[in-house]
Amino acid sequence: MNFLEEHYNKFFEEKRLNSRHGQVEYRLTMKYILRELKRIEEEGKHPSEIRIADIGAGTGRYAIPLSEMGYQVTAVEPVQHNLGVMKAKKSDVICMKGNALKLKKLESDSFDLVLMLGPMYHLFTMDDKKKAMSEAKRIVRKNGVVFVAYLMNEYGVLTYGFKERHILEVEEAGRLDENFSCSSKEEDLYDYVRIEKINELMETSGMKRKLLFTPDGPADYMRPFLNKLSEEEFEEFVRYVASICERQELIGAAAHTVDILQK
Repeated sequence: MNFLEEHYNKFFEEKRLNSRHGQVEYRLTMKYILRELKRIEEEGKHPSEIRIADIGAGTGRYAIPLSEMGYQVTAVEPVQHNLGVMKAKKSDVICMKGNALKLKKLESDSFDLVLMLGPMYHLFTMDDKKKAMSEAKRIVRKNGVVFVAYLMNEYGVLTYGFKERHILEVEEAGRLDENFSCSSKEEDLYDYVRIEKINELMETSGMKRKLLFTPDGPADYMRPFLNKLSEEEFEEFVRYVASICERQELIGAAAHTVDILQK
């Protein structure tokens, strides 16, 4: 946790999500969150009755807007700096310190929607990832939905390895195997996965997949080019990513992937 605390004391996640490449990820992720919430409302629940748990909530980029829409939101965040920023916004979000591996303060079968849009980035063993998945499953109600986000292997290899020219360094350190599959440790901050690992976590969770999609597609690869687009051109880019985000042949090469699971 010391590595994570140090990183997020310097790295402002909300600023990233407000950048153009971050907007693509945020807007498309929120689109699917709101689609699930609409389904729950159509089942007969008023927004004020719908409970959302945002695990690894950061500074509240998702939690606070969802709360402002009238949903009951509980945010759990391990980094004290992020928690302080979120609390300072004085929203109706219930904020608490904690992490995805141990959600003992949250009751079983008590949430309609659970968001894990960051924890898997910072868990480095399959055992810990499965434990986090188990906790999410425990707190979501029957037929409730869990959103689980991942960082993708090929994005890490292409950007950090080749684009930023660390490839020989990480190979020498044993962080890549002969098939270019990443192996990270806590001090590396981020863990990168391939589809087969996501599938394994889904299968062992006991939950059913509703959809696997990428919220950003090629956006992260195109950061400097997105900034050169006019507003109209950028909106077309967002529309393009929205049109391809469920195409399974493209998901593995994206920066982020989100698995929507139902209990």
